[in-house]
Amino acid sequence: MEALMEEYAAFEDKVKRTIYIDNLSPLAKESVLRAALDQFGNVIQVKFIRSYLEMKGTACTALVEMQSAKEAKTIISVICNSPFMISGMPRPVRACSAVAEMFDDRPRKPGRKIVCRWLKTSDPDFEVAMKMKLIIRKHAKEANFLLKRQLEEEEELAKEQSESLNAIYSKYELIEDVTKSGTAIRLAKRYKMRIADVDR
Repeated sequence: MEALMEEYAAFEDKVKRTIYIDNLSPLAKESVLRAALDQFGNVIQVKFIRSYLEMKGTACTALVEMQSAKEAKTIISVICNSPFMISGMPRPVRACSAVAEMFDDRPRKPGRKIVCRWLKTSDPDFEVAMKMKLIIRKHAKEANFLLKRQLEEEEELAKEQSESLNAIYSKYELIEDVTKSGTAIRLAKRYKMRIADVDR
């Protein structure tokens, strides 16, 4: 019993150091999340939470364990008080303190007992359970549709950003070539313009 108490105490300490990040892009990877949060402290572990109601292989939420509870609180404060983008997401992510129920590998709480049973059709709660089941199925279809639309919009946004960056880079290359080749100086002399000295 004492070993169980120690294990659960260590788990509770881990929960205090962990933050729950929501509204992430499904395209965001662990390396991106680490790079974004490493500026606030030492990231110990990143664990994405997959939704069983949405498309397979997608996760828009994550549990991020920091080295200390103070670092976790700092991140929550920053994200809550200012727009914080990760992986080019067109809207800011959200953050809050993690709770024990978010961990699928949490140890059993000492003294806690869980009882499961099948509901019979004559049970007063049977009708309520059936309604909940139908609502969950409906929610799963809606969430699946919205996620597909979100992925399409993000891919389109990423394409636009890439094209814009390439265009800007091409302009800078052109300016650099004109400057290095001496064309800018020759044109300035031809049209009797003064330009600042540039390194060749």
